[in-house]
Amino acid sequence: MAETMKGLHRSHRCTELSNKNIGETVTVMGWVQKSRNKGGIIFVDLRDRSGILQIIFEENDCGTENFQKAEKLRSEYVIAVTGRVEARSGAVNPNLLTGDIEVRAMALRILSEAETPPFPIEEGSKTKEELRLKYRYLDLRRPDLQRNLILRSKVATITRQFLADEGFLEIETPVLTKSTPEGARDYLVPSRVHPGNFYALPQSPQLFKQLLMCAGYDRYFQIVKCFRDEDLRADRQPEFTQIDMELSFVDVDDVIDVNERLLHKIFKECLDIEIPLPIQRMTYKEAMERFGSDKPDIRFGMELKNVSDIVANCGFGVFANAVANGGSVRGINVEGQAGMPRKKIDALVDFVKDYGAKGLAYLAIDEDGSYKSSFAKFMTEEELAALIKAMGGKAGDLLLFAADEDEIVFASLGGLRVEIAKNLGLLNKDEYKFLWITEFPLLEYSKEEGRYVAKHHPFTMPMDEDLPLLDTDPGKVRAKAYDITLNGTEIGGGSVRIYQSEVQEKMFEVLGFSKEAAYERFGFLLNAFKYGVPPHAGLAYGLDRLVMLMAKEDSIRDVIAFPKVKDASCLMTEAPNIVDDKQLKELGIAPTVEVSNIWSS
Repeated sequence: MAETMKGLHRSHRCTELSNKNIGETVTVMGWVQKSRNKGGIIFVDLRDRSGILQIIFEENDCGTENFQKAEKLRSEYVIAVTGRVEARSGAVNPNLLTGDIEVRAMALRILSEAETPPFPIEEGSKTKEELRLKYRYLDLRRPDLQRNLILRSKVATITRQFLADEGFLEIETPVLTKSTPEGARDYLVPSRVHPGNFYALPQSPQLFKQLLMCAGYDRYFQIVKCFRDEDLRADRQPEFTQIDMELSFVDVDDVIDVNERLLHKIFKECLDIEIPLPIQRMTYKEAMERFGSDKPDIRFGMELKNVSDIVANCGFGVFANAVANGGSVRGINVEGQAGMPRKKIDALVDFVKDYGAKGLAYLAIDEDGSYKSSFAKFMTEEELAALIKAMGGKAGDLLLFAADEDEIVFASLGGLRVEIAKNLGLLNKDEYKFLWITEFPLLEYSKEEGRYVAKHHPFTMPMDEDLPLLDTDPGKVRAKAYDITLNGTEIGGGSVRIYQSEVQEKMFEVLGFSKEAAYERFGFLLNAFKYGVPPHAGLAYGLDRLVMLMAKEDSIRDVIAFPKVKDASCLMTEAPNIVDDKQLKELGIAPTVEVSNIWSS
């Protein structure tokens, strides 16, 4: 039968004890990791969120009643132990923070008994993720997940303190808002009071933080939940957390400065890593040309080379036709991999097809200077020599080429270089390479909608020198936008905002909104701009992604307490789920599809 605390107080967490406490009487509490009865002496590994501490029970020290209780202990029992700290009587365990001490028990209380868990509570669990997520409250007891969530808490605490010291005010913005017309799908919330009308859960606090700048709050921040009803990947969730900020009377360099210092402080205090400042900057155009990505991983080389001019008139039709049709031919040099088996090369060909590429051309340069190739027979020796020289090719190298419209070439080779780096073990998780990407295109043309859409959002300021192009050539307008990337992952992004009403109206016009439509959707913001609005800019980090990279995990699910799976469901709570007909009737909602409980099968 479980006992109560009865006025007992914990004096220390497990790893708060050290050899400095030898001789002290302490009270520790936690979960039994494992218990070993050696006949007359019982060893218990006690676990709490700080780590593991060895407890020793001997009948002469703890008495018959306590010793008999200790004999019943099983994994995951919750216990309280009062005892004396001693130097280890056996071998020191260098793998534990408390490996040189133990607590000799004098009293034991069993606070809660436990059934055998459905999987072992251990670090680096090999249990299938579906089972661990179903019993997430048990999964969260594992030391590696606990370290991740402690790290996440520390990042949030340091961020709050840093921004407060920099003059930022923490201000909450609404969760029930108005649906936005751009970007990913909103999660909608029906209104009972206003039948047929819906709130939207915020994809970001964008409009509200701009209104706070209009209201004179100067520097705002918020660690805030946001929601997007979109397909999930390893680094996406339907609900996620942003470190959100906005600043008045600033331009690009001001925002970058405060955020570089924030990142420096976070990494120094959490990981004892010094980020070299200033962080490297690269324009969007350069990033695409060199790496085929607007979030390039710069821990390794393998940069793209544009060989379109060299192959424009060659005998290989795939290359020549791509250039003739306005596309390009680009390649990467996988140094030292000329001996890659054909089966692996074929796998890379299949890989780029996921990016829309029709195929991949290759040329392997053998050590004797000869080569194997999928296209060499269509080109002259002079053309091949010029191509190899342009690629920096040498004996032992493997050259891979994509030929298509630029968008497909960039995407396929950008993804390919990372895939090859993974396969070759070039991605060092102990290395942290930050990069600012600047001067993004303001707009991109949507073939489906037949109009320009905002690359970031419709409140992003164009580069000053590009303002005239809004009338003549909108596709060439660059934005005062900036992303911060880490090891090939975007961890944050932002921009200088439009604050002149005439520029904002021109932006809406280019996006295809009439003045009436713009006011219908964003009237509260546009009206606010009539009453004096300061120049302002902001940035938001994905806290989940940032902590994922800091913790060296591959999925943000490992740094979120209660994550969803790929279909946006929660295996533990069985959400989403059906609701009572009475609730639907009150909301004036009648489903147009047959509704069933997705968890009943």
